[in-house]
This record gives sequence, C-alpha cells and structure tokens, in this order.
Amino acid sequence: MYSEIDLDNAVGAGVITRDAAEALRAHVSRLRAAPAVDEEQFRLLTGFNDIFVAIAGVLLLVGLAWAGGDIHPGLGGALVAGASWGLSEYFTRVRRMALPSIIFLLAFVGGVFAAFAATLLGNDGHDQNQVVGALFIAVSGAAAAGAAWLHWRRFMVPITVAAGAAALTATVIALVMAAAPGIERLIYPLMAVSGIGVFILAMRWDMSDTERRTRRSDVAFWLHLLAAPMIVHPIFSQLGLLGGAPSSAASAILVVALYVVLGFVALAIDRRALMVSALAYVLFAVGTLFREFGAVGLNIALTVMIIGSALLLLSAFWQTARAWVVGLLPGTIGGRLPPTGTLLIPRPAS
Repeated sequence: MYSEIDLDNAVGAGVITRDAAEALRAHVSRLRAAPAVDEEQFRLLTGFNDIFVAIAGVLLLVGLAWAGGDIHPGLGGALVAGASWGLSEYFTRVRRMALPSIIFLLAFVGGVFAAFAATLLGNDGHDQNQVVGALFIAVSGAAAAGAAWLHWRRFMVPITVAAGAAALTATVIALVMAAAPGIERLIYPLMAVSGIGVFILAMRWDMSDTERRTRRSDVAFWLHLLAAPMIVHPIFSQLGLLGGAPSSAASAILVVALYVVLGFVALAIDRRALMVSALAYVLFAVGTLFREFGAVGLNIALTVMIIGSALLLLSAFWQTARAWVVGLLPGTIGGRLPPTGTLLIPRPAS
C-alpha cells in the first residue's frame, strides 16, 4: 500500500507525473466510494517485515534496558536511547519502515526520559522531597522534548511531534506542581488545559494541509490522538466515571450528551480520535441507563450492539453528516477545514 507521501515523493523524483498521481487518487476514491481526504490515512505497515523487525527490535531494547538497569539506574534508559537512534539510522532513514520507525522513536524519547529520571531520582526517588522530585521530572521531560526535536530534525517521523508535545506537557505540569506543591487536586484541570493546547497545535498542522496529502496531515493525526484522551479523561472522570460507571442516570445522560458534542467536533474537523477516546466512557454510561430501566441481564449486550450499530451507521454516512455539520459553521471556519466531499459512486463494469 502506498501513502499520499509516497505519491508526492514519486512525483518529486520524476517517477510519475503530477497528473498521473491525481488520476490515481481519483481512481482510488471512485473504487472506495469516498473522497481520499476522508480516509484519515496514515502508514503503519509497509509489509509483514515491519512486524518482524518491530518484534526483534523490542526484544533487543528490552534486553538492553534490563541489563543496563542492573548496572546503574540510568544506564538502561541510555542504552535504549542510543540503540534506538542507531536502529533508526537504518530502518527509518534507509529502509523507511513505518512500524519500526514509530517504535524506535518512542523508545528513543522514552529512553532519554528514563535515563534522566532514574539518574536524578536514583533508587530512592520515593524518598525525595516533593518539590525536588517534581523539578527532576520537569528536567527529564525537557530532556525528552529536546530528544524528540533532535529526532525530528534527523528522521521526521510524524509521531515525533506528538511525543515531544507529551514530554513538554509533563514538563509543564511538573513545574506547576513544583511551584505549588498542594496542587495535586488540580491535576485533571491541568491535563485538560494541556490537552486543549495540544488540540490547537494539531489543528494548526491540520489547517496547513487540508487536502491531507503531505506529512503534515500525519503529524496532525498523532497530535489529535494525544490530545483526545487528555481532554476527554479529565472531563468524564469528574462525572464519576473514574471508578467505572456514572453514579446516576442523570450523569449517564450527560455523558451521552457530551459524546454527541464530541461527535460534532470530530465531524467538523474530520478526525475520529475524539470519538474513539471517549468510547469506553459512553459504553459505561449507556450500560448504566439500561440498568436504571431494568435491563440488568442484557445491559452489556444491548450497550455494545447499540453503540456499535450507531458508529457503523455514522461511518457509512460520514461524508453526508460531515457536510451537514460543516454547513452549520461560519464560512471563515468551514473554509479552513478539510473539504467536504460528495460521495462518489463506483462506475459499473463495462
């Protein structure tokens, strides 16, 4: 399977003409009966060899982390970071393999964070003063963010920006907790605000490529995937869902209403990550409603069937629903969102 980036690279290399690439995109859209912009394409696998290399790489990195950690708390993370960079030089820069590139990037950033955190906190990190411990976490997060920036400059793996944003978020929250030690009760509001910031960053990347034909769209995809749980989890946890289910039918109805709002946002920006992140909470909420109305024995089955059917129906009519939602928005906003495509019907065989 070839991605939009692969097509653009082929055009840039002179392998095919731009007109031929556009014709291929139109042909694939007709076959799928949907515009390519609505497919939310991102490359995860280039072949089964991706899985093979990923498994082998994970085994190597786990072994390095284990062996290094037995020698010194920070050595395991440092070895993982160094090996991940070296593996990226071949499997990302030369072979351009998708899944291994993602794994090695996350291992590199995580290894840098673990190396700094383990070295600064040591084996007795739980005995550290709270303020000092928060500052050490902030330093580790800043180091991880810097590592993500270096990796991006070298390899430009789309998920790197999201990894850097996550590291920066951890840094900011740790600094706030260091400045105000008793602020743990505000961790969820802080996470939600950070999630909104990541969402705004994702929209900046998205709006720079509304046709979703370049790497910018892939970067936006991973940022949306990061922002969604950061926004959704704090909101729903405050409604009593952290323990597994809402406390009453009223809160369950509120959860469903919020999910509908998230659905409108997801349709407008043409990103499904918000809906997927909130799905578990909605399953609990709808299950509670069935239980309140006496469907105790069937509540799980009914919940799964109804939610699944609704999402499948939405997927089938995604373009139509999205055109309606975008049509409700002011033109200045709708014009900066991905274009709404008319459903394309495949041509009958001649």
